[in-house]
Amino acid sequence: MTNTTIAPEDLQKSILQHLEKSLGKDTQNATLYDWRTSLSLALRDLVVDPWFRSTRKTYEAAGKRVYYLSMEFLIGRLLEDVAINLGAEDASRKALADLGLEYDKVVRDEPDAALGNGGLGRLAACFLDSLSTLGIPAYGYGIRYEHGLFEQHFEDGRQIEVAEGWLAQRHTWEFERPEVTYRIGFGGHVNGNWEPAETVIANAYDTPILGWKGRWANTLRLWSAKPTVLFDLGSFNRGDLVGAVVPEALARAISRVLYPDDTTEAGKELRLKQEYFFTSASLQDIVRRFGSEGYDIDTLADHVAIQLNDTHPAIAGPELIRLLVDDHGVEMARAIEIARDCLAYTNHTLLPEALERWDLGLFARTLPRHLQIIETIEADHLSRTGSHVRIIEDHSVKMGELAFVMAHCVNGVSALHSELVKKTVFADLNRDYPGRIINQTNGVTPRRWLYNCNAPLRELINRTIGENWVDDLDQLKKLETHVSDAGFLEDFMAAKQANKKRLANWLGEQVGQTVDPAAMFDIQIKRIHEYKRQFMNILETIAHWNEIRDNPNGDWTPRLKIFGGKAAPGYFVAKEIIHLINDVSRVINTDPVTRDRLKVIYPPNYNVSMAEVLIPAADLSEQISTAGKEASGTGNMKFALNGALTIGTLDGANVEIRERVGEENFFLFGLTAEEVVNRRTQHDFSRTAIANSPHLARVLNQIADGLFSAGDPGRYHGLVTLLYEHDYFLVTCDFDDYHATQNKVDTAFVDRRRWSEMAALNTARSGWFSSDRTIEGYAKDIWNTPSLLDKSGS
Repeated sequence: MTNTTIAPEDLQKSILQHLEKSLGKDTQNATLYDWRTSLSLALRDLVVDPWFRSTRKTYEAAGKRVYYLSMEFLIGRLLEDVAINLGAEDASRKALADLGLEYDKVVRDEPDAALGNGGLGRLAACFLDSLSTLGIPAYGYGIRYEHGLFEQHFEDGRQIEVAEGWLAQRHTWEFERPEVTYRIGFGGHVNGNWEPAETVIANAYDTPILGWKGRWANTLRLWSAKPTVLFDLGSFNRGDLVGAVVPEALARAISRVLYPDDTTEAGKELRLKQEYFFTSASLQDIVRRFGSEGYDIDTLADHVAIQLNDTHPAIAGPELIRLLVDDHGVEMARAIEIARDCLAYTNHTLLPEALERWDLGLFARTLPRHLQIIETIEADHLSRTGSHVRIIEDHSVKMGELAFVMAHCVNGVSALHSELVKKTVFADLNRDYPGRIINQTNGVTPRRWLYNCNAPLRELINRTIGENWVDDLDQLKKLETHVSDAGFLEDFMAAKQANKKRLANWLGEQVGQTVDPAAMFDIQIKRIHEYKRQFMNILETIAHWNEIRDNPNGDWTPRLKIFGGKAAPGYFVAKEIIHLINDVSRVINTDPVTRDRLKVIYPPNYNVSMAEVLIPAADLSEQISTAGKEASGTGNMKFALNGALTIGTLDGANVEIRERVGEENFFLFGLTAEEVVNRRTQHDFSRTAIANSPHLARVLNQIADGLFSAGDPGRYHGLVTLLYEHDYFLVTCDFDDYHATQNKVDTAFVDRRRWSEMAALNTARSGWFSSDRTIEGYAKDIWNTPSLLDKSGS
């Protein structure tokens, strides 16, 4: 199966050696942490050889590398991922079992790496996996956050943010590179040369990212911020104990937390510094590596392909130009050309407010040299195109426009999204630069999101069509011929039921709730945002609860509603939606009339490891965003791949999922993107929709009357008023269709044979949504980077 094989007894020997030599423990005193770390180090040893081999082959090829810059990399737990890619899962199980240890328990002890928040970071992680599986030389670049986004807790139903502690323990998979450091400047003034007023040091930490069968490994390089002066001994000796550590505290703040709250000026400045910090360090590293190979700086774009994952690293254009001009003596016009030939930009949003803008004063104070360069970029853009689109406008620096102008290629992430990018947020720039916008529909890695997280389905697929599908997901099409086989469908649903029982046990352990695995598991997991419409989901849940109470003797399909996701700390509306969901769950789950037919559970602190338990168990996937607002989504692909049916709008990659799995195997509702735009032009559209919907009007009255907020009846008046007065995301207009479609879902679920066919076809027809296919598209259409694996895969 793999180029890296190890016998269980040899692996056990390595584990015991690391336990003694690396951790200083013996078997009698070893803790679970010790055993997990020892196993990780033993497996890491096996990763180093393919990692070094891949690096040597990359240098020998003297070709082009891909550099993927992203604020987020949601890599999750790596232990099980590495074991599977090495083909060492069975050996690990046997080695631990012979030591009296349970492999699954050891694996679960590993904390998730707190390096992201949602789809952006999970996509980046999938792309790294696929780049390694395909043998395309690449680096991922990001920030080594000490505390991640935050750890989510609920207190009386409210979200409470606590610092993540994932680095309180050793991160076994990384290699610190104390020799790889770069000085990053902020502020100061420009007198010919930029003289920063403040500097920090970016220190590299490398994690090898192993591909399928251990044939290739690339590198995730994360930057940690360190002070240029570690400790102010003079201040300390004068008795200023706090002042002595201020330089260290200010530097470390840059890499402490993902997306610091930017509702304050200090928060905004920290975010800008974060983005420049990791982008500058990455570009300095790229240029250094390029120079070490002896190439002429004028040929940089022949060897370097830099992909910007959203606008967070958009400062890469000006920074690369600065390095070329100020450090390498390249003429400005030529530097702009070289930088553009290196850079490509992935757009992830149709929300204009999500395209970053920085206050001009803040930008000038923080990055004065870069503002000069941006002014030159803008002048060049205007003179070349005659465009009226400016990068600096309304006392702001517009990072979306900067990323677009400085990229030789701009891609959307689903077919619908890419067309809407051309027509909406970048309509004018699309006319200025025809052909620059292309599509690369997102995908997910089947290694983690089926093979790893769904062992029952994996084993069924292997028995049915063999194991070659893992790095050629189109082979899942072979399952279609088995969908008419009653025995196959029985096995398929048995796999689903095994996953549901696992989730039921997990919910009992984690949140103390008992659930029936025979119920429909209806799941919506994603960051909390108005356009993703968790609000509509909980409103419809209340309407369904009302119907059951009105007719308690009806033949109702038992349903478990599961929510998961975090709201940004400063996003008040999203946090109120979380509070409402938890308040509603408290009422519904204690209602003796309905609790056996409807439950609502919201496990706190949604992360990759939670998703790996929830997704395989889902019967129904909620993909209900307002049409025209979701760029793509990848959760929708993971659910479909694991045999969940989708209820969704024609938004993002839902459109392509529906086309691929068949419209008869997808529960469609809601306005189209064009209808959404038209509906917003109608006077009082939300009030009209509420007046015409008895179900919705009743639900809103119940919320406004305090039914779900005992002792505080006015708690949700703001949310209710929002729907009446400012329903920008058209919850009210789509509600009735959503409610009716949910009733269709209930009816369909009762026909177990037909449901099992629909579920199996979702899996069989989801092969196109592999991130391997996506990366092959980037490599061909944007980067021009071939695989360095030969045809035998070595």
